[in-house]
Amino acid sequence: MRRGGELERLLRPLAPEVLGVLVRRHSQFAQCEDALQEALFAAAVQWPAEGVPDNPRAWLVTVASRRLIDELRGDVARRRREELIAEPEAPRDGTERESASGAHDDTLALLFLCCHESLTASSQIALTLRAVGGLSTNEIASAFLVPETTMAQRISRAKATIKGAGFTLPPDAARDARLGSVLHVLYLIFNEGYTASSGAEIQRVALAEEAIRLARMLRRLLPGDDEVAGLLGLMLLTHARRFARTGEDGGLIPLAEQVRGLWDRRAIEEGVGLVTEALSAGPVGPFQLQAAIAAVHAEAPSAAETDWREIIVLYELLERIAPNPVFTLNRAVAVGMFRGPGAGLEVLAEVERDDRLANHHRVAAVRGHLRELAGDAAGAAVAYETAATLTTSLPERRYLQRRAAAARSSAASSAP
Repeated sequence: MRRGGELERLLRPLAPEVLGVLVRRHSQFAQCEDALQEALFAAAVQWPAEGVPDNPRAWLVTVASRRLIDELRGDVARRRREELIAEPEAPRDGTERESASGAHDDTLALLFLCCHESLTASSQIALTLRAVGGLSTNEIASAFLVPETTMAQRISRAKATIKGAGFTLPPDAARDARLGSVLHVLYLIFNEGYTASSGAEIQRVALAEEAIRLARMLRRLLPGDDEVAGLLGLMLLTHARRFARTGEDGGLIPLAEQVRGLWDRRAIEEGVGLVTEALSAGPVGPFQLQAAIAAVHAEAPSAAETDWREIIVLYELLERIAPNPVFTLNRAVAVGMFRGPGAGLEVLAEVERDDRLANHHRVAAVRGHLRELAGDAAGAAVAYETAATLTTSLPERRYLQRRAAAARSSAASSAP
């Protein structure tokens, strides 16, 4: 008998493969997803008692297909539909028509379908976690701090939206364009896990690890894509700091103050290897450059020994190929550390003129940091207080309030 955790580890990677087969054969995403859930439930009940089949994937496909046949029975076009979807039961010896590469193609097509351009980013994330990640609706709702009913409605609407989208990999040009959306969705999932946008916890480790698992899967499916490698490397290098980011009380510890001995060296080594390989292979993309920046931080023995010059160069290149005010904001910090806080504030002024980051707490937080470096404790306190009122993350708010209090105390002690 397999224990619950072992069974979940077996079923989770199988779920997107099986769903991909079902959707390719039957073209009914919502019904296929429901059938898969029933098959997974049946497996959870039967396998611990009866043993795991020789070919678990074929077993799940067969059980789910039977569920679909039962649901469609009685329809006006019953005979035609049964001819299209009926498949012989897979024997326990594991004989199956699908090749391993076919399973991978189905999973990749499923991932692209979940990131269809007709869906909003929030719907793409929810559907990807549900269909490809195998998370329950309740798990997804908990991760994003919304009611389960709200998340269920979001997923249902997403399924309805892509109902007639077709289950095939798009042509090369369209696939390359949509791959950008796939990578973006996986990165959004990771970011929400690494730095939660709201709530009492700064990290949702399980969500970040799920994003890494999906990125690993995408890397296996597209081993020659350097941006996929860059994304996985970026996730690993960033996630490597997870144990050092919070104190015993759950409070946020900034990068410069982290105990680097707590960083996950194995993840750093793997991430650096991916970045090095990707950068040497060909044209450089945004995720590769972000991963390269993370590698510079990861390889610095201490915060004081960080190569800020290299980081500035990488951010300047990143801004040229993928203009984004967030990258400019990060460059402002690097410039402030290398050329002085005055130079950093000049770069920050560019960001403050960009409406896309209007009222974002990180802009005010960076202003506070740079003013503190410049010796303007009173100005730093005001900026930190502003940032604290803008963030919806409780750990970040407490951290910013502490910084504001320290800056106020410094300003008071230095007053004539």
